[in-house]
Amino acid sequence: NIAEAVGADIESVRQGMGSDSRIGFQFIYPGIGYGGSCFPKDVRALDHLAKERGTGAQLLSAVHTTNERQKQKLSDHILTRLGPDLTGRTVAVWGLAFKPNTDDMREAPSRVLIEAIWAAGGRVVAFDPEAMDNCQTIYGERDDLHYAETKEAALDGADCLAICTEWKAFRSPDFEGIKQRLISALIFDGRNLYDPQYMAALQIEYYAIGRGCSVQLSD
Repeated sequence: NIAEAVGADIESVRQGMGSDSRIGFQFIYPGIGYGGSCFPKDVRALDHLAKERGTGAQLLSAVHTTNERQKQKLSDHILTRLGPDLTGRTVAVWGLAFKPNTDDMREAPSRVLIEAIWAAGGRVVAFDPEAMDNCQTIYGERDDLHYAETKEAALDGADCLAICTEWKAFRSPDFEGIKQRLISALIFDGRNLYDPQYMAALQIEYYAIGRGCSVQLSD
């Protein structure tokens, strides 16, 4: 968020930090927050334990608060770009699970995004390689939610694409196909999968997390 505010590129910051052997690269991937059944619960439990024992745990509280706020970043970007009223708009969502290689949607950032789109009056077309059944269990059948059979089908007639999970299947898509299927060539990337300059070269309007102003094409 600081990188966005000052016009820096978080990928350059990540490369610099990760090159320090005391830190490493493994867990410093900026994005729209963590989810799942373990880490959120463990952070809250440790915070509660510390407070119960009269020990300050401001760092743990800040981790939880910041993560919950970070889950709202993608919807904030979408509502800023498209406007607060999404009535008549459709958002294609790639990635429902809280991380790749699982079907687990517990506390997933995708849920925060989907529910924010609904709250603004919009419609969601969702695709995930593994979590479709879980999504149907959570949300059931709704007029404002369509379950796509493929990632490509999710794009058809959507106003934009939002990416919530860094599945391998999403890393090297057919960008020309994306442009043809979407109403506008507009991507909101919550996992920083693509290079902003490459997106600019393809004439795709691209918003990532912590990558300066990303790409905002002029009219």
